[in-house]
Amino acid sequence: MDLLKSNLIRVLPLSVLAVSCSTADDAPTDLRPNIVMIVSDDHGLDDLGCYGNMAVKTPNLDALAAEGIRFTNAYCTSASCSASRSVILTGLYNHATGQYGHEHSFHHFSTFETIRSLPVILEENGYKTARSGKYHIAPESVYFFEEVIPGNQRNPHEMALNSRAFLIANRNNPFFLYFCTSDPHRGGGEVEDDPYRPDRFGNRDEGYEGIEEKIFSPDEVEVPWYLPDTPATRAELAQYYQSVARMDQGIGTLFEILKEEGLWDNTLIMYLSDNGIAFHGAKTNLYDPAMRLPFIVKMPEGKNSRRVTDAMVTWADLTPTILDIAGVLEAEMETRRAIAGDTGWSALPLFDSFHGRSFLPVLEDPETGGFDEIFASHTFHEITMYYPMRVVENREFKLIWNIASGLSYPHASDLWESATWQYLIDSGEDIYGKRPVKDYLERPRFELFNIADDPCETKNLAEDLSYAGVLSELKERIREFQETTGDPWIVKWTHE
Repeated sequence: MDLLKSNLIRVLPLSVLAVSCSTADDAPTDLRPNIVMIVSDDHGLDDLGCYGNMAVKTPNLDALAAEGIRFTNAYCTSASCSASRSVILTGLYNHATGQYGHEHSFHHFSTFETIRSLPVILEENGYKTARSGKYHIAPESVYFFEEVIPGNQRNPHEMALNSRAFLIANRNNPFFLYFCTSDPHRGGGEVEDDPYRPDRFGNRDEGYEGIEEKIFSPDEVEVPWYLPDTPATRAELAQYYQSVARMDQGIGTLFEILKEEGLWDNTLIMYLSDNGIAFHGAKTNLYDPAMRLPFIVKMPEGKNSRRVTDAMVTWADLTPTILDIAGVLEAEMETRRAIAGDTGWSALPLFDSFHGRSFLPVLEDPETGGFDEIFASHTFHEITMYYPMRVVENREFKLIWNIASGLSYPHASDLWESATWQYLIDSGEDIYGKRPVKDYLERPRFELFNIADDPCETKNLAEDLSYAGVLSELKERIREFQETTGDPWIVKWTHE
């Protein structure tokens, strides 16, 4: 680590010195944009008004979309909380960083200490950094923020109020605020007086201070195609909607504070979810309901407001994009190359590059082409849920390689216990959404979908000889992806 630190000092970017000179009255003149990244927990693409859901209530995020750029093809790379958050804050796939699954409790996955994360890089370059809410990654030395803002993770209104002091203190200095709600994750017990005993999704009878709870009827929810339309599913979606609405209210408070303090115009705001909704068929999978997520970006000064882009981007692209916007991406690349060269680690794709790429060109022009393929990598959720999958997806086809095919697909503990799944078991139904339960639990080695014609991913073409060429080409794309990103599971092509 001494060598690592000395290298950082030697090649530390000087961009902050070029823009942070003082005026006669000693007021900072660093005009780089502030950055606010809002990450919700298990929020699906179908569950915002601006993405077409007319039942759920998300006026603040809808307003953000009206003032920003809404992505229709944005993807997480691992549909599990800790693993996904590690990708968000490093620009590296978790199969190469060690954050293979959950950080908490006995799961105990942790990122390698040599990894450089977004908050650390921004701090080195003159940004003030703070986080509020859900963290769920390790170690803190890798994902270090200068300030930890307290607040109930289920009350983003409180989190926002507690963030005001940090925002005011950095009115004349660029800052990075990482604002992470625990809504709308499952939790908080069951609704015991409901016959279907749905999960509460963090909702409480006494509510939360500053929040006007929105109550939803099971009859008014919109059941997405990948879930079974049963009374139990509807009861759980009603609770989930309430959690989504609470999250939106708290985010609205944060927006109000940014505006009141004169920070709104020069602040880049990103809203995203770590992974899909916490139901079977979405979270922990790499089907599109798990991966394809809401993503809204408000540019400083409202540039390109009310625009929509179909560029295919992933959470691995977030860190390089933010560094590009902050004007320090090239300097960081120089830093990484120097560390890799001096330590002999250049063979590992952990220092000299990012796995993602900057999509700043898309933010500058939402019609920019060339963003037409994405990759995903999932290995664990809980420690007991080993089921590695690798994915390549383009505009027409998607290939999932189920590396552990032969094992039954494992259940997350909260999904197994859910009212939605238990109702299915008790009823003896053999169809879940549009997929047979047996196909969900027992998966072939390869799943090939023509997503242009089959967006619900229901017809596996991997054994169809007329698609043999496509299958071979996409297998090779996955193998190349694994080579490029230092994926240890590449050995499974030849060892099994």
